[in-house]
Amino acid sequence: MPKILITGCSSGFGLAIAQTFLTAGWDVVATMRTPRNDRLPPQDRLEILPLDVTSAESIDKAVKASGPIDALVNNAGVGMLNVLEGAEMAKIRELFETNVFGAMAMTKAVLPQMRARRSGVIVNVSSSVTIKPLPALSVYSASKAALNAFTESLALEAALFGIRAKLVLPGSAPTTGFGKNAVARMGMEIPEPYSTFVSDYMTALRSGTEFTTPEDVAEAVWRAVTEQDAPIKIPAGADAQRSFREAGNSTA
Repeated sequence: MPKILITGCSSGFGLAIAQTFLTAGWDVVATMRTPRNDRLPPQDRLEILPLDVTSAESIDKAVKASGPIDALVNNAGVGMLNVLEGAEMAKIRELFETNVFGAMAMTKAVLPQMRARRSGVIVNVSSSVTIKPLPALSVYSASKAALNAFTESLALEAALFGIRAKLVLPGSAPTTGFGKNAVARMGMEIPEPYSTFVSDYMTALRSGTEFTTPEDVAEAVWRAVTEQDAPIKIPAGADAQRSFREAGNSTA
């Protein structure tokens, strides 16, 4: 059976992706900072491993323990819901360490084995904010835009050895706890001059958006991994697909 390694599987997108591939009969390596199996019941085709994508040692251990893999999904990410003035530079660097450098490090770790077999798929989970900008997400958007550029260039390099690199771009997904987790992890408040504007904007956004579900993202990742001719950018969720079309892209 083919094997997939997924980062950030404790909840949300990563959990749904793992469940989708398990249901389809794949061998799944579900990784997370702190392993837990209360949402992914033990089974023969599932392995849960600890992984911190900002640690070279942790990456090396997880990749070696996983053995040969056919697909890598870089889903682990950190959010930052704040305007630039309210963002500490140390926290900005922390976000880039996970969202950009973590994905690069994981990709770099699995490329040799994929290149040796001349096959494999790397899927990076980005965001629709790289298509349609939103306020209070400037730093987060920058990290995902960097991930996009990295993936598009990587795809040209990897294709030399039969390896595919793809992007999945989810829309807004409040059910994953993104905003709450972003505030808790980064520990920052929106500065007073911006707070009313941001609060009003987010309220309006929540009332008028058809949100993306974890299942939408899992479906998009499944397509990216299993369809040989899938486009390099795949929007996930109705709001992301709408933004994609409005930007002049096809969602086919």
